[in-house]
Amino acid sequence: MELSYHSVQFTAETASNGVLVRDFTVGELTGALWSPAASPSVRAPLVLMGHGGGTDSKAPAMAGRADRLVNGCGFHVATLDAPGHGNRPRTAHDEREIALMQRKMASGEPVGEIVVRYNAHLAERAVPEWLATLDALQQLPEIGTEGPVGYYGLNMGTAIGIPLTAVEPRITAAVLGLFWYDDALAETARRITVPIEFALQWDDEHIPRPSGLALFDAFASQEKSLHVNSGKHKELPRFEADSAAHFFARHLTVNGLTE
Repeated sequence: MELSYHSVQFTAETASNGVLVRDFTVGELTGALWSPAASPSVRAPLVLMGHGGGTDSKAPAMAGRADRLVNGCGFHVATLDAPGHGNRPRTAHDEREIALMQRKMASGEPVGEIVVRYNAHLAERAVPEWLATLDALQQLPEIGTEGPVGYYGLNMGTAIGIPLTAVEPRITAAVLGLFWYDDALAETARRITVPIEFALQWDDEHIPRPSGLALFDAFASQEKSLHVNSGKHKELPRFEADSAAHFFARHLTVNGLTE
């Protein structure tokens, strides 16, 4: 499926802690563009950032990661509401899959199979949306068509980010992680050769350790680093967001991060 929209339409803006946040639409899609408040029109690298399941493009975790990339690196960061997330309506299929997942979680059953299946369905819808959004964002003078682009997404953001990075040559570095191995997803990961940073929680109660390690191993990137921390699924240390900022600074700028 291919989507094509004419331009980004800004609908609202706020500024806080040196970051200008502009809500936007691209056709019927909704998202936000995070930029340095003092120089929002200055050309800088762009990081596309995918959110986790059950959240949205302006969730607290997204705001925190965007802040590090904007204030720490001077980048622009674009977030986009995934299908059925934020204010986007859910389909009947969405409702069935979410209800099944919630029942399994409530009863203590493993949820990996349903999460992988449902997220693959979302990715089929979300990847064309991200491609259309990137086309539209690159029409903005502060983004342009020549600047480097990165992708940053954990959990569901990884399920969407792997197929997106595999088909989009404008993405030249990616931070991913916290997701299950699946044969189809791993086959897609084997087509990715750009630098990768991958996060994994050693004591993840949902993702078996061998599953996360196998997904990391599938990437064909010559430069890939595995960041493993003790703790459960939702206990990823906040300093990993700082590591991601350093990673993108190394790969999306000439001189790296300025301390």
